[in-house]
Formats: sequence, structure tokens, C-alpha cells
Amino acid sequence: MQVNATQLPAHLAKTLRPLYTLHGDEALLVQEVADAIREAARAQGYTERTVHTVQGAHFDWGTVLAASNSLSLFADKQLVEIRIPSGKPGKEGSAALQQIADAAAGNDSTLTLVVLPRLDKATRTGAWFSALDGAGATVQIDPVERPALPQWIAARLAAQGQRVAPGEAGQTTLTFFADRVEGNLLAAHQEIVKLGLLYPAGELSAAQIEAAVLNVARYDVFKLSEAVLAGRRDRVQRMLDGLQAEGESEVLVHYALAEDIRALKRVKDAMAAGRPLPMALREQRIWGLRERLFERVLPHLSDSQLAGLLQAAHQVDGIVKGLKHPGWPAQPWAALHRLAQSLCGACGMASGRVASRS
Repeated sequence: MQVNATQLPAHLAKTLRPLYTLHGDEALLVQEVADAIREAARAQGYTERTVHTVQGAHFDWGTVLAASNSLSLFADKQLVEIRIPSGKPGKEGSAALQQIADAAAGNDSTLTLVVLPRLDKATRTGAWFSALDGAGATVQIDPVERPALPQWIAARLAAQGQRVAPGEAGQTTLTFFADRVEGNLLAAHQEIVKLGLLYPAGELSAAQIEAAVLNVARYDVFKLSEAVLAGRRDRVQRMLDGLQAEGESEVLVHYALAEDIRALKRVKDAMAAGRPLPMALREQRIWGLRERLFERVLPHLSDSQLAGLLQAAHQVDGIVKGLKHPGWPAQPWAALHRLAQSLCGACGMASGRVASRS
């Protein structure tokens, strides 16, 4: 049974399943969901807890099965927590998890909590995960993406009795806050808690937030693609500066930019050959938000623009590898900035939006 993370408190208030499976990569949110389940379990008498972390190919699953099947020595009920950081239990683990799932319904003295990282579709449709899902409740914990981050911050502030100014001024403050904590949700949570310690309940001014919130943003090179394709010049600038400061590989950043240019060119060529845009995107494995961004900009990008961008990507590839090209900066990061802004500008103009808006 699938349970939405936002609906979990209401679910736990009504019932407690014998088996819960959590999967997601956002450590803060996974921890909070797990804590909510543990608290509900303690309230219903599951006062003893054992934790098993699956590491390496030689992990002894027999100890997990023994714990799951044994009666508690010190309490009427027990919580057995199984953490699988790799998301891959292996053959023995797969069989053990299916056995645990089969026994869950008839074991009212043990509540099992399985904690996993984000899983791909193939894993989620596998036998062991399907068994866990069928025997209990499964909670998929999605990350908080950048567009949703200001509202997430506002909700967390509200939970501790604080808020920003209403209207556009407040949204500007939340955007500033989000820019400083993007990609680092645990640090974002810590900054919110800090505001609760520094200031009383009520409205927070922009000056208070600007003075208190540290710049703890962490950027994902593959999120750079979304900002570039959306034509968001200021955000692209911030992300590149952040990636450079974090010591990210120039080669990886170039790969992300060049792959977008190549994908745009391949889809454009397929359209010229008579392929409908949706079919061309599927053939190039362009999904989700990237698919929507491609649909927005591709019809308005010319062949000459894409050919120029492809040539530029080739030249920057050489610069990243130590070569020099006339008219280009000699430093790899400077060349990457120019390439990213060139693609960003083309996409921003094609999508009909103000490219400099962040």
C-alpha cells in the first residue's frame, strides 16, 4: 500500500501497519518520516528497538530473521529496523525480505521498518519490493525541488510560529532564503531552526533573514541542465560559481552542457526527418521536466543556432582538456560559463521568457 509522505501523520493517527518501507535520498525527510513511525510505534507499546544495517555481500540475514521472529525479552512488542544503504539486498536478502513480508500479517508483536535509498522503477517492480509493499505501507520520499523550496521554507517557518511579509516582498525574501540553501535540505532545516532561536514568533523581516541565514547551497551538476534549458541566467551563474567552489570536475560540467546540446540537435534532426516531437523525445530518452523544457524551446531553435552551439561545445571540450582556441577564454571555468550562458540565452529567447530572470 502506497502512502504519501504528507499524508503519513493522518495515516498513523488512524492505524499502524506491521511493516513500513521507506525509500528516498533526502536524509532529512527520510529521518523525519522514520521518526514519526517510531513515535507512533512507541505509543502503541513497541518499546524495544533493534537496528540492522545491511553492508557487504556477506551480511548475515539470519540475524535479521531471528530478530523478526523472536519475542521481545523486555517488552511485549518490538520494532525491528532494517537499513539497506545500497538499495540492493542481494539474493539472500531478497528471499529474507519476502519471508519477513509473508510473516508480517500474523506477527502482532513485531513492527518492521525497512529504510532504502531512492529506487529505480525496475527495483520497485521486483519481487522483494513488491512483497514489502503488499504486506505493509510504502512511503516514497521525494526531494524538495527548487521551485517548491520557498513554499517548503514558509511551511517550516509557520510550524514554529514565524512568517515572512505578505505579498511580493515576502516571496522575494523566501527566494533569497531558497537561493542560500538550495540542494542542502538538512542545512536549510538548521537555518530555519536557528531563526526560531534568534527571533520570537511573528513576522520576520527581510533584514533579519539576510543577516541570519548562511549561504549553505549545494548544487547538483545535473540540475544545471534544467536551469540552462529554462533560460534562467542568474541561477545558472550561481550554480556554476557554486560548483566551481565545491571543486566539481570541469569535465563533468562540460559533459552535462554538451549532452543537452547534442540531445537538442538529435531531436531537431529527427523532427526534420518527419518524426513528431513526442516520438523524437521518447527515442532520445528525454523525460520529465527536461521533456517539457525541450518541448518549449525546440520548435524555436534554428538549425544554425544548434550547429553553432555544437561547435562551441567542441571547442570548450578542448579547453577543458588543456587546449586553447582563439576567441575563447583560456581558463576552463570561464569557457564553461560562456558556453552555459550561450545555451541559456538561446533557450531563454526560444521559450519567450525573460532570460535574465532567476
